Amino acid sequence: MHAGRQDDVGSLLQFAHQLLDETDAIALSHVAGGLTVTTKPDRTLVTQADTEIETRIRDRVADRYPTHTVAGEEFGIAADGGDGRWIIDPIDATHNVVRGIEIFATLMAFERDGALVVGVVSAPAMHRRWWAVRDGGAMVRADGVERPIHVSAVDDLGSAQLVFSTLRGLEDAGLGDGLRRLTAGAWRDRGFGDFWGHVLVAQGSAESMLEYGVAPWDMAAPSIIVSEAGGRMTDLDGRDSWSGPQVVTSNGVLHERILEVLRGG
Repeated sequence: MHAGRQDDVGSLLQFAHQLLDETDAIALSHVAGGLTVTTKPDRTLVTQADTEIETRIRDRVADRYPTHTVAGEEFGIAADGGDGRWIIDPIDATHNVVRGIEIFATLMAFERDGALVVGVVSAPAMHRRWWAVRDGGAMVRADGVERPIHVSAVDDLGSAQLVFSTLRGLEDAGLGDGLRRLTAGAWRDRGFGDFWGHVLVAQGSAESMLEYGVAPWDMAAPSIIVSEAGGRMTDLDGRDSWSGPQVVTSNGVLHERILEVLRGG
């Protein structure tokens, strides 16, 4: 990208941060004031926080970058028209919000020509925000303090902490036996769903995250953060992927071994 462009990487990241400051305030105001919850056709939940945040993001993008498109969970998917698109999940872990669990986040990523350029995950109730730019490394801001993050160097499954989204969902996807093999050989396992498991890998707090049933807006922002922190995100066949329904995130050095165990090796 040329220096000085309105949509260079630095400007895109700054825009995302400024917008997420706004949406963090929206999310916390709804949590504090009570939520109206409805059920979508796929039986997942949606609140007015989800719809208001996505509307705010779409309006801000249209105003600042009118040639960019938006793909969002609540109001539809648009392809990249050539100038790039924003991929957003207004509230990742809506079910946590509904049950009073503070592990939820707004996810924003920017994609151009099929490549993720910027990704930000903002978890206001946790006072955490993670972000990355392509070829620029990954960062976290925790309680106002910013620092670079990197995946762990653990290279032995017996010393690894593994996290996963939902046992029932993984069982239904036929991955129950593989998950049991993994956890039996690992040091420790925990069920940390949604964005949280992936950023734990990115910041070196866990070695792998296994999830099934995800959509592109769930994984776009975590994917670039994991990658820029030195890790990997693939499908179960080992292909780099953030847009399919199944993902394995790891610190990289354990990735092939994890896939091998999942397959029964």
